[in-house]
Amino acid sequence: MVKYMRNRSWKHLAFMAMVAPVLAGCDAIDSAIGGSTTEKPIIADQPLTTGVPETKLLSGTGGTRIAVLVDDQAITNTDIRRRAQFVKLRRLKGNPTAVARQELIDEAIKMREARRLNAVASDTAVDQAYARFAKRNKMPLNVLDKIMADRGVTKRGFKQFIRAQMSWQRAVGARMRSEGTTTAAPSAQPWLPAVGSTTRDTKEYTLQQVVFTVPKAERSQTLAAKTAAANRFRNQVTGCDNTRDLAKGLNDVAVLDRGRIRADQLPPDWRKEVETTQPGRATKVRQTPKGAEMLIVCRARDIKTVDGGADIFASEDFEEKASEFEKKYFAELKKKAVIKQR
Repeated sequence: MVKYMRNRSWKHLAFMAMVAPVLAGCDAIDSAIGGSTTEKPIIADQPLTTGVPETKLLSGTGGTRIAVLVDDQAITNTDIRRRAQFVKLRRLKGNPTAVARQELIDEAIKMREARRLNAVASDTAVDQAYARFAKRNKMPLNVLDKIMADRGVTKRGFKQFIRAQMSWQRAVGARMRSEGTTTAAPSAQPWLPAVGSTTRDTKEYTLQQVVFTVPKAERSQTLAAKTAAANRFRNQVTGCDNTRDLAKGLNDVAVLDRGRIRADQLPPDWRKEVETTQPGRATKVRQTPKGAEMLIVCRARDIKTVDGGADIFASEDFEEKASEFEKKYFAELKKKAVIKQR
């Protein structure tokens, strides 16, 4: 695999910071506050899939069912399930399913208004925004597609989210123009940050776990002796092939194959020990509730991973920070909406 980007820490990079550069070229803000756009809008009655599908587009087959109706727009259980995965990916607070349901309801209301105003972002604009997200995170589109698919979000689901946010920005801008409000631009949803590559170098370890078990009732009497026996065992370890032979004849000793584990998947209590242990050797013996334990590093190898998808969305500040104008505007729309939970 081609190396896309050296390993770096992303946690301190605010998810909210980069929306303006990402939206550059989309005319989302400029057109919203009075500028012109060369992009042809999607007309209101054109069949389309936006934040949620319209009722007439539902097939009604398989296990998909309508979970919520927002006026003439349907939100299915599949929509909610996929959005819940996206909620988890963004690490938003609250129950993922409940947050996803409310997010899709709000989007349905916003998209209805965007269609009414001919402000829906086109497929071209959405595709360009999706591609910019991949570019700014220094990954090929197929890698981003894979992350979305592996996490259960899907490329289509992420693009629906992008379309809804872009279209709402345009709708707010149109409302501001109609009311002569041009002193403040509509707030932009910060869903396209630059946070570094999700392709990174890491270690993969093949491990065995050796436990000198100590029954709870005997812990105070036998733990010290078991720990001493574990240390003697540790000094004889030269790899994982003969571990069980070494354990023969010892009472209450378990040898467990733990398989291949990435460094970032190691239990926090063991990670430093494993990373500083040479292959073929055992970590220091630790006293645990099970007794006296050690991990044997059978093998270690350098790998590249692209499954750090959560990192590109990890931010406590991801939630939309709407202006007072937007909040009032949305409250008016929601009051008029007919929402039927099923």
